[in-house]
Amino acid sequence: MKYILILIMILFTESSFSNERSVNTKESFIKWTGKELTTKTHYGKLSIASGNISIDNDQISGEVVVDMESLLVEDLQGEWADKLAGHLRSDDFFSVDKFSTSTLKATGSKKTSDNTYQVEGVLTIKGISHPISFQADVKDDLLTSSLTFDRSLYNVRFRSGSFFENLGDKLILDDIELEVTLKLN
Repeated sequence: MKYILILIMILFTESSFSNERSVNTKESFIKWTGKELTTKTHYGKLSIASGNISIDNDQISGEVVVDMESLLVEDLQGEWADKLAGHLRSDDFFSVDKFSTSTLKATGSKKTSDNTYQVEGVLTIKGISHPISFQADVKDDLLTSSLTFDRSLYNVRFRSGSFFENLGDKLILDDIELEVTLKLN
């Protein structure tokens, strides 16, 4: 009986430990997509600087730090890609010289199916934080998610209809789409 109680305590203790995993920064990335009113689309990638994700008792928590200096433009080539990447890093957009990282922190979640979670979190860009909600899928050692954020909430003003009027076809939409791929160690 004594051994059974010890075995039960060990199993209970092991199941209550967090399954914290680091993010493999070499194999993880974020694809970003921005659109203009004219349906012109630009997209590229951002690298992950660091991150830890815990999956415990059907909950996800953790934080991912995005390296804003890694911003790449992939829909253009050569000089044009470099010019757009430089402009996106400037104070017109993400002020990367002042804010070299952004963060996404999961503050709560609810498991909605075997591999899917509805996650509540906080997105911080340019030192400005706002709540965000998104769906995350976890399968084995891969976490994927698609989410959209409103750049105007983070003081990203360039050609934004939230700050300027009469932009016509020069308007850049405020919603930025992100496709997150995190390889977990």
